[in-house]
Amino acid sequence: MKVVLALIAASMTSTPAPAEVAETPRCKLCKQAEQREVEVPLRVEVDSGLIFSRLALTGRSDGSASIDPTTGRKLTDAGMVDLGGIAVSGRVIVTGEPRRYVRIDMPPQVMLRSPHGAEAELSDFRTDLEPMPRLDDNGMLEFSFGGRLSTKGSQGGNFRGRIPIRVEYN
Repeated sequence: MKVVLALIAASMTSTPAPAEVAETPRCKLCKQAEQREVEVPLRVEVDSGLIFSRLALTGRSDGSASIDPTTGRKLTDAGMVDLGGIAVSGRVIVTGEPRRYVRIDMPPQVMLRSPHGAEAELSDFRTDLEPMPRLDDNGMLEFSFGGRLSTKGSQGGNFRGRIPIRVEYN
């Protein structure tokens, strides 16, 4: 896409006078680029966020827990114990132009904060996407994601935050 835009910009700088433009046939590359400009915009809807449910630190050191994107299963390390409750993997619905390939980027990490100032980090995001995700015939793609929650400073809390998910046509 960047190459196409660069070629269009280069051709606009060397266009002949307006009288000559009317007689010059449009190049196929320019026509394809114009068609791409009217593509259906992508829409990203988060159907559900990550929910780790109830966890507790086992001592005075930090701990972590992770959620598998495919099964929704919650796993804890030695520094944390699962107190029950239902863990939920995140679920995203992407809509756009049917049968188009898309690129989906998850952040490397996200800081979460509790109302009392404690912090935790979400990292190691994983999805159940195929290597080359593509919108279906109806222009829709659904996927689940999981990640790892790690405490910071051995503090607990009801952590909240936003996970920026970037989606663009490939």
